[in-house]
Amino acid sequence: MKKLLALAAVAGVVLLLVRRNRSAKAEADLWREATAPTEG
Repeated sequence: MKKLLALAAVAGVVLLLVRRNRSAKAEADLWREATAPTEG
């Protein structure tokens, strides 16, 4: 349970940092590419 709480806290901090970061759009694009199905 503590691990889940820690992961949630870290994820929240990362999201806040990414939102504040000016390259948030680039970060979103990277995630979109990483999570997108690899189809030619």
